[in-house]
Amino acid sequence: MNITRRNALALGASALLPLANVTAQTTWPAKPVRFLVPFAPGGTSEIVARSVAAELTKQLGQNVFVENKPGGAGVIAMQETAKAAPDGHTIILGHVGTLAVNPYMLSNQPYDVNRDFVAVTLLAKVPNVFVVHPDVPAKNFREFVDYAKKHPGELNYGSAGNASAGHLAMEYLKLVTGMFITHIPYRGTGPQLTDLLAGRTQASSAGLPALGAHIRSGALRAIAVGTQQRIAALPDVPTVAEMGFKDFETSQWYGILAPAGTPPAVVKRLQEESYKALKSSAVTERFATDNAVGGGGPSADFAAFIRREQGIWSDIVRRASIKAD
Repeated sequence: MNITRRNALALGASALLPLANVTAQTTWPAKPVRFLVPFAPGGTSEIVARSVAAELTKQLGQNVFVENKPGGAGVIAMQETAKAAPDGHTIILGHVGTLAVNPYMLSNQPYDVNRDFVAVTLLAKVPNVFVVHPDVPAKNFREFVDYAKKHPGELNYGSAGNASAGHLAMEYLKLVTGMFITHIPYRGTGPQLTDLLAGRTQASSAGLPALGAHIRSGALRAIAVGTQQRIAALPDVPTVAEMGFKDFETSQWYGILAPAGTPPAVVKRLQEESYKALKSSAVTERFATDNAVGGGGPSADFAAFIRREQGIWSDIVRRASIKAD
């Protein structure tokens, strides 16, 4: 066999690849890890991120700190992550809006979600809950739909921002019911809840972690959930599917992404440590309280899940004419 100098160098480089992966896995993390959340504090996204980050900090021996970076329907934080060094020290919380809706709602994203990021793992699926302010003269879902149809454009609903899970859930609901309610985007679930609780907006959809206490106190009225089955925390609240819209299903989901080019060994380690964090008593107890379903599976599974969600939401964005307000 005639081995040229170029072939010898190529063979030598390929032989070093497993060693490079082992080195990356054993040396990561070498410093604190930034965990970006593309929304303001106070929402489900932050609750999921902080719950997992606290356990990762214990497990990794380096601080995994959550940094809220809202704005631009998540584009600002996503762009910063895409440009970050692909070494596993900058990661982001991806969700249905940034990964499955923005590519079809926004025409000029400065990155490609499928090319410029690597999916690490799904962290959680959280039921969407539809709520109204008690001043709304509707005691249940059917009365709310009837009232909204009789008063088109008079009701406002708030969301955590364009392409947030709440925005998508409400637009999907408007599509199937034929209601017309005006969207008021905020810079996070916390700010939009402030106006909803004050009665300046009349309705919203968000995850149970952000809404549960207000529902229990009577400050908000839950009228429906977006899952196919009722949830244990709200056994008397019907699903939208029960109300005559049998195919309706929407939930919030969250997962970890890293910049494209992050070493596979680092991605695998982060996935494995995330799975361990999700199995910790602190996280499982918190998720159980909020009816969240934990993930933690392999990178390839999360990537396939994202592709399926993109197929679903690209169709809904088109049919509902969802725009970046």
